[in-house]
Amino acid sequence: MTTLFQQLINGLSLGSIYALLALGYTMVYGIIKLINFAHGDIYMLGAFWGYYTINFWHFNFLFALLSAMIVCAAAGVVIEYFAYRPLRHAPRITALITAIGVSYFLENGMSYLYGADTRDFPQVIKQVNFNFWGVRVSNIQILILATACLLMILLQLIIKKTKMGRAMRAVSVDPDAAELVGININRTISFTFALGSSMAGAAGVLIGLYYNSIDPLMGMTPGIKAFVAAVVGGIGSVPGASLGGFLIGLLETAVQSVGLSAYKDAAVYLVLIIILLVLPAGIFGKNVKEKV
Repeated sequence: MTTLFQQLINGLSLGSIYALLALGYTMVYGIIKLINFAHGDIYMLGAFWGYYTINFWHFNFLFALLSAMIVCAAAGVVIEYFAYRPLRHAPRITALITAIGVSYFLENGMSYLYGADTRDFPQVIKQVNFNFWGVRVSNIQILILATACLLMILLQLIIKKTKMGRAMRAVSVDPDAAELVGININRTISFTFALGSSMAGAAGVLIGLYYNSIDPLMGMTPGIKAFVAAVVGGIGSVPGASLGGFLIGLLETAVQSVGLSAYKDAAVYLVLIIILLVLPAGIFGKNVKEKV
C-alpha cells in the first residue's frame, strides 16, 4: 500500500506537467483544428529561459516562472503569425507539415546556438523531503502539483468568465458566425496561442526543477505524450486535457514501478490505441457528425 501511494504521488507530479502541455494542444486544436507539434519545443524554450534567468539574472522561482510564461506566450504568438496564419485556409496537411518544420527549426536552432549538451537546471529551491506513513513527498513535488493546479484553475476561469474566453468559445464553435457578430478572429487565435504557450513555458520551468536537467531536444517526447493525453481526454476539451495528462503521468510511473521502464513510452501509445478503439472521441470528447 505504501508503494502504491508513493507511485501515486510521483504520477500526479509528472502528470501535472503533461496536463499543462496538453492544454496548449487542445486549445489550439479547438480553435483552428491544428495539431501544433511545435508546442513541445515551446516547453523547451520555457525551460531554457528559466535556466538563464535563474543562473545569470538570479531570479527566484516565481519570477523565473512568470517570465518564462511571458516569453513563451510571445513566442507562441510570433509562431502563429508567421508560420500558421498564412496557411489558415490551406489544406490541413500543409499546416501539419509546417508545424513539424517549426518544431525542427526550434530544436536545431537551440542546438546550434547553445549546444546539444545536457545542462543542470539550477536548484533555486532547496529540496526538503517529508514522510507521511512511509510515503516520501518532497516540497518540489508539492510545489509542482500546486502550481499546475492553480494555473489550470486560472485557465478555466479565463475561458469561462472573461470576454476573451467567450470569444474563444465562439470561434471554436463557428468562426464565421463569430466574425459576423464582431469578434476579431486573428486576435482571438493569437490569444489562444499565447495562453497555451504560457502553460508550456510554466511546464518547462517545473520539469527543470523536477528532473534537474534540460537539453534542446527535451520537448520531443513529452510533447508527443502530451498530445496523447489531449487525445485520450478528448481533444478540444480543457478538462479532458487535464485529466488525460494526469492519467498519462500515473500510467508512466506505474509501468516504471513494476520494472518495465524501457517500455513506458510503448505503454502510453498502447493506452491511446485502446481508448480510441473504445471511445474514439476521447473521455470527454463529443462525437460530431460531419456532412459529406
